[in-house]
Amino acid sequence: MIFSSALMIILYLIFRYILAWIRYFNSLDSRLGQSTWRWSYDYPVIGERDISDLDDKTFVRLRRKRNRVITLMYSILLIMFLLSMSLLSEFLIFFLT
Repeated sequence: MIFSSALMIILYLIFRYILAWIRYFNSLDSRLGQSTWRWSYDYPVIGERDISDLDDKTFVRLRRKRNRVITLMYSILLIMFLLSMSLLSEFLIFFLT
């Protein structure tokens, strides 16, 4: 139970660090927007014109870096959710037995 709690705290700190990186990437270019939860698209969408790597290399590479960090953020959230379910079951087993 102590190990799971410590791991949750460490994952939360990593999550906050990743959010700081996303905010940093968003501040580098105003075209990325201010959303921390949404990926930008690299594929053509009907009615929208996407910027390809040939049009603006620095922006597209920045957007891809930010999308990788957002994917990492979602994976940390998934791990935290699974760990919280395990921690909750440990608490219930401890208090109900």
